[in-house]
Amino acid sequence: MNNSEILYLYDAKLTNPNGDPDEENRPRMDYEREINLVSDLRLKRYIRDYLYQEGHDIFVRRVDDKPVTADKRIKELKDSSEKWILENWIDVRMFGATMTVKGDTKTYIGPVQFNWGYSLNKVELLEASITSHFSANEKATQGTIGKDYRVKYSLIAFSGVISGRRAEKTQLKNEDVLLLDNAMKNAIPNLATRSKIGQYPRLYLRVEYRDNQTILGDLRDYIDLKEKFESIRDINELTLEIDKLVNLLNENKEKINKIFYYIDSSLKLIMKGNIVANIQEVIQNIPFEEIV
Repeated sequence: MNNSEILYLYDAKLTNPNGDPDEENRPRMDYEREINLVSDLRLKRYIRDYLYQEGHDIFVRRVDDKPVTADKRIKELKDSSEKWILENWIDVRMFGATMTVKGDTKTYIGPVQFNWGYSLNKVELLEASITSHFSANEKATQGTIGKDYRVKYSLIAFSGVISGRRAEKTQLKNEDVLLLDNAMKNAIPNLATRSKIGQYPRLYLRVEYRDNQTILGDLRDYIDLKEKFESIRDINELTLEIDKLVNLLNENKEKINKIFYYIDSSLKLIMKGNIVANIQEVIQNIPFEEIV
């Protein structure tokens, strides 16, 4: 398998993208820069849950709606051989795992990795009091009162990589990578909860290279957010300049096998000051495949 690099953008409107348990479940923030943060584990959780929902068994999941340890998951199996594990658990093939099999600790380093996501815009938090219908005790006359924390608007960008060499170790398949593509488009809106509804994927690019050595770097460094207002509240209040990204891809087109992509129609891409109607028109002589 060849290397791939990923650029992924989704937005969050009046929602909590990734609560911090050490901060009363407030959205994770870099308060010095006013930047919203989302961990790679949160993104992987979306992907795992989507794959499981689509009928693929996974290693990291609840059993009978209860959390279990990794060792217990292994002990429940009749066959816990390495062959069985890699054939049956797609999330191990993707993300790796550490587990104890018959007294031997095995570590699989996953070929699919993301770094932490961060918002491209400065983010304001919304804090509200909420009242439960249930009281704290039988003598109480009103419901319990708590806090609800959300971002007003956040456009979150992730960068990721698929290592061809590590894929050989975990037996990652080409069809697994295509499932990953679909999960990146469909997982977040399809797995909405009360705190997560209001999040939508806006852009996904997976640049597949011709070998298992090429890495161009964090693709977020090659895009620039332009805001219509000092504090934005909606996808329609921004544009995304892609001049540097297009130049990077065009300059390295001989290293690229194909680009798999999804672009939401609400996201306006700009190059040389003009709206890009079709990204294939500005990235030359590279095959594209749209994720539908």
